[in-house]
Amino acid sequence: LELVRMSVSKDYRGRGISKALCREVLHFARARGYRAVVLSTSVVQVAAQRLYEGQGFRKVGTFSPSLISTLLCFEMICYRCDLPGGT
Repeated sequence: LELVRMSVSKDYRGRGISKALCREVLHFARARGYRAVVLSTSVVQVAAQRLYEGQGFRKVGTFSPSLISTLLCFEMICYRCDLPGGT
């Protein structure tokens, strides 16, 4: 299962909403038999990296999404959270 574009409005950050959303995605995936949840985030989104790592995701790679991002040394980080019991 791929988690794409999770975002919480700046007005509501710091209230645990992101953690709750992330936990719900993992619960949803487990309940449906997925083996893992994957996602990517940019290297500049440090708070997002901390959130995902705190929820059990591990870094599995990096990539540059375009030629210009390669020239600017801008990378995306790939994360994966393996789910026990998935098929």
